[in-house]
Amino acid sequence: MNYSDITVSIVTFKSEKVIFQCLKSIKKIKKIIIFDNSNDIDLKNKIAKSYPKIKFILSKKNLGYGKANNKIIKFCKSKYLLILNPDTILKKNCESELLKSINSKKNNFSIIAPIAKEKNFGFFDEKKNIKGKGFFEVDYVKGFAMLIDKKKIKKVGLFDENFFLYLEEIDLCKRLLFSNEKIYGNNYAKIIHLGAKSSNLGFEYEKCKSWHWMWSKFYYNKKHKGYIISLMKTFPTFLFSFLKYFFYNLFGNYKKKEIYKMRLLGLLNSYLLRKSFYRPKI
Repeated sequence: MNYSDITVSIVTFKSEKVIFQCLKSIKKIKKIIIFDNSNDIDLKNKIAKSYPKIKFILSKKNLGYGKANNKIIKFCKSKYLLILNPDTILKKNCESELLKSINSKKNNFSIIAPIAKEKNFGFFDEKKNIKGKGFFEVDYVKGFAMLIDKKKIKKVGLFDENFFLYLEEIDLCKRLLFSNEKIYGNNYAKIIHLGAKSSNLGFEYEKCKSWHWMWSKFYYNKKHKGYIISLMKTFPTFLFSFLKYFFYNLFGNYKKKEIYKMRLLGLLNSYLLRKSFYRPKI
């Protein structure tokens, strides 16, 4: 396998502030597809000027992370897809180490993730002693950077499009493990994740994150553990958010009040089995 077998997938939403440093860090993989959820024609034109070979897809609707990546998975021809958030920066060795991973593991993996500063890989005991190890098997990886074998991902049904934001990659990893597929981290492939910088919407983005984090949390648990257990796990959070909302409303802290209101509404709509409908206002 070589770099021509890999396509980079980036889903953007008002990501102009960070996307160019991400693209600049991609040195060896030549095929890149950007799916823009904000129908940002100006960004498309700017990228076309600097990177004319990049395939840039404008979406009139904001499809969210999972559904947009599903579109790219179905569209691209490469066997492997390197999914990146726009607020990631590949370190010098990242691409070469990921290619080594492919050639080393052959077809015996579904996902291999480069490593950022945050190392949250699930509950395998091995994660406690990964220093110096090239490959280590994990429960899950975070969606900001993951190299996937498209065939293995399609086998379990791609990303669950009911998720709009958050936990869709954890859900995908869980389904892969149920199918006896392997998920790895590569300690030699390094990446920088700026974290929560993918969009420049400011406070509106914070509200959106709060709503969807709570909606997705209940939906994920309900999907894998059932409604009652999910309700038991999340109801203390619901009560805590209600008390926080009341407190910040009483003392006139508008931003905090709005954050906890969105958390309440996200969780309540998930309890009521409503779809993940909230979208950030542009």
